[in-house]
Amino acid sequence: MRKKGEWKMDALTKKRGKAIAIDFAVCAAVNGIIEPLLRKKFKQEWVHALITPTALAWGLEYVQLKTRGQTIGHKVAGIKIESEDGGELTNQQIFKRLAYRDSIMPLEWYKERGRDMGEQMPHDRFAHTLVRELK
Repeated sequence: MRKKGEWKMDALTKKRGKAIAIDFAVCAAVNGIIEPLLRKKFKQEWVHALITPTALAWGLEYVQLKTRGQTIGHKVAGIKIESEDGGELTNQQIFKRLAYRDSIMPLEWYKERGRDMGEQMPHDRFAHTLVRELK
């Protein structure tokens, strides 16, 4: 029996965490290659602190989801993002998911902490997507 305030993650939530960590590492590696090239073109530090990492992360995720239906992290973790209706992800769903996840979702998640969300976190509900385990 769990103590008050104790929270146990289910397997899907753990896989989502693993996928995020892998995708973050891939993005950091690509950023490490691209940023020196962009520093020659853009001298403002705020561009490299805010714009480059966000645009790169969103761009990498968008391209991977649109072309293969999953990111490198999702593939390694054995999960896939799908539309609630079972169809392919639309451009709008991908961008809504990215924008909500990186802006409002942390506040929503904090409000719902302690509740295992598994296949549908706040940004998934907003974009009408689900995360499924691959067998």
